[in-house]
Amino acid sequence: MTTTSSDTQSRARRSGLPWSALLALGTAVFITSLTETLPAGVLTEMSASLGTSSGATGQAVTVYAAGTALTAIPLATATASLPRKPLLLGAMAVFLVANTLTAAAPGYIVLLAGRFLAGVAAGLAWAILAGYARRIAPAGMEGRAIAVAMTGIPVALSLGVPAGTLIGEQVGWRAAFGAVSLATLAVIGWIGVSVPGVGQPAIAQADTDRSDPAPESSANSPLRQTLAVPGVVPIMVTVTTFVLGHTIIYAYIAPYLQHAGLGSATDAVLLAFGVACLVSIWYVGRHVDRRLRTLTVTGAVLFTLATAALAVTTAHAVIWVAAVLWGLGWGGAPTLLQTAAGQAGMRHSSAAADTAQAVLVTLWNAAMALGGIIGGLLLQTSGATVVAVSAAALGAVSLLIVAGARHHAFRDTRATP
Repeated sequence: MTTTSSDTQSRARRSGLPWSALLALGTAVFITSLTETLPAGVLTEMSASLGTSSGATGQAVTVYAAGTALTAIPLATATASLPRKPLLLGAMAVFLVANTLTAAAPGYIVLLAGRFLAGVAAGLAWAILAGYARRIAPAGMEGRAIAVAMTGIPVALSLGVPAGTLIGEQVGWRAAFGAVSLATLAVIGWIGVSVPGVGQPAIAQADTDRSDPAPESSANSPLRQTLAVPGVVPIMVTVTTFVLGHTIIYAYIAPYLQHAGLGSATDAVLLAFGVACLVSIWYVGRHVDRRLRTLTVTGAVLFTLATAALAVTTAHAVIWVAAVLWGLGWGGAPTLLQTAAGQAGMRHSSAAADTAQAVLVTLWNAAMALGGIIGGLLLQTSGATVVAVSAAALGAVSLLIVAGARHHAFRDTRATP
């Protein structure tokens, strides 16, 4: 299987990025990202169908994120010695079953069970996907490959959720989840045909090459080793603060716009945000392999300025500009953070890079779940302006961490010729 990996890398160096394979991985990211937030767009229909309150039905988002956050690291560790392609296909197959269970759920408890299982499968897939994209890319283009794979996140937020909402409004929320299941089935076939194997699992290679005759047997030792790598902890703290700040404001942007007198333009504002996200990820994808630090600092600055503007004024012109700046600052964040985690981990081993990706997935989803809770409490107790203030403060913290970690994390590099 090592030969397969070498052949793949040789072909990649000759022909550039393996576009079909990366787009298949990116579509898997899109589907799992879309499904996480889809209930928010069809909440009213789900509540009416299941006979539950909006608050209770909203927990369908929380349990999905919890399933991912609670199991990403343990599953990544437990499956580290397994070949990547069969594992990815297995994770997507479980996701297909769980999402179909959600679509057909006869009651609330079954719905939550399906959502939790889908979150578990998505967490394992996410822990694999960025590392997979990195391994099938030619040398010097790893960041660009991750950018292609991670395009699914902003596309899901900016275009997928509104499309799912439209399907839900027209033919019912079950049809929206059913459409996701059909897309998942197609993606499984696409991955099977287009995505190459990546040879011996990285963590198995690392264990084989390690000279230590008595490695630690604790299941947590890969995690401890990874967190000890210089630069990994600052990156993970940045992931937590940046995603938390984004989620606090994004989850409650509709109430904020209502407060600002732009409630009727919520869809248009989110579209402007989404288009800016796509521009951001396109630009980041082109330059991430050489300008990781510069782009990360710029993204944090733009996000902080945008949310600070939302905090100090509700002038409509400022809100529109802020939405665009926010999208430009946030759109490339998944690529930048995934690339930074992989880059830092690779200074120790491929195994550490994989573990770092699993930690990132866990913290990302935990921050999303926590952001929804904190944002809701702030909105209820202090109002929409304080929500924006909190997001800006977390953006500023993220900027300070990135700026202070210049020696070991978020390093600009020179592309490999």
